[in-house]
Amino acid sequence: MSPARSGPAVVALGGGHGLAASLQAARRYAGSITAVVSVADDGGSSGRLRQAFGILPPGDLRKCLVALGDPRSVWAQVLEHRFDAGDLEGHSLGNLLLAGLASVTGDFGEALLEAGRLVGAVGRVYPATTVPVVLKAASANGDIEGQVNVGQAGRIASVSIVPPDAEPPAEAIEAILEADQVIIGPGSLFTSVLAVAAVPALREALARTRGRKIYVCNLRPQIPETEGFDVAAHVAALEAHGVDADAVVCDTGELDMGQVALPCVEAALARSDGLAHDPERLAAVLEDLVG
Repeated sequence: MSPARSGPAVVALGGGHGLAASLQAARRYAGSITAVVSVADDGGSSGRLRQAFGILPPGDLRKCLVALGDPRSVWAQVLEHRFDAGDLEGHSLGNLLLAGLASVTGDFGEALLEAGRLVGAVGRVYPATTVPVVLKAASANGDIEGQVNVGQAGRIASVSIVPPDAEPPAEAIEAILEADQVIIGPGSLFTSVLAVAAVPALREALARTRGRKIYVCNLRPQIPETEGFDVAAHVAALEAHGVDADAVVCDTGELDMGQVALPCVEAALARSDGLAHDPERLAAVLEDLVG
């Protein structure tokens, strides 16, 4: 499961479980792996910790650390433990650990590095911005703010971040520019994937990178966020936000293709339960699309 040292430099962008699947796939063929993760989350445990301490929401960052961690490590399992009673109900231990590390070190980047050491992570995880941001959407119902609200807004025209000049870590920009392959997604199109691409400096880096940009489309429409979307509509949304992918990877078992102008690789990518991407199947396709 450890990356091959001679393999390509791979960067993956997005958030949540979808990005974790891409990272688990990349570690099967990559020489180095970097995750750049959305920090617009304002719901659940992450939202509570963000509001209480003014920190970056840790949930999606935690998922990525676990995805890159040693699967035999007890720490990787412990970070995913979620309390179900008392004052800690709803919090995962990993979220609390990152909040504590950030408080002790005074730097969230250092907290991620230390947590990565604990789980034996084979790559680096960076937040999309060094400060928490608010996701803002233009929708059929007017402007809407907050990731949770945006996810329930229905038809969305575009998303942006507040503050609009929030900066990513310099290391994240460097990784994108030097990547051999940039994996975009899968994940919630507007509230995870485009929440990263909406960061101006990251969008500029994506335009300048020498790496091949591969968009991994979701397995099915996400209700209500992408209700009625086919693969072509996903690609159109990326392009409308200034992200021009070089190729698209999709499983059309439950998602229509539409008229996609980009090179598109169709494959059976779902896990046996059909609920998420299978990392091994995804890795086989992504490895063939390097360079």
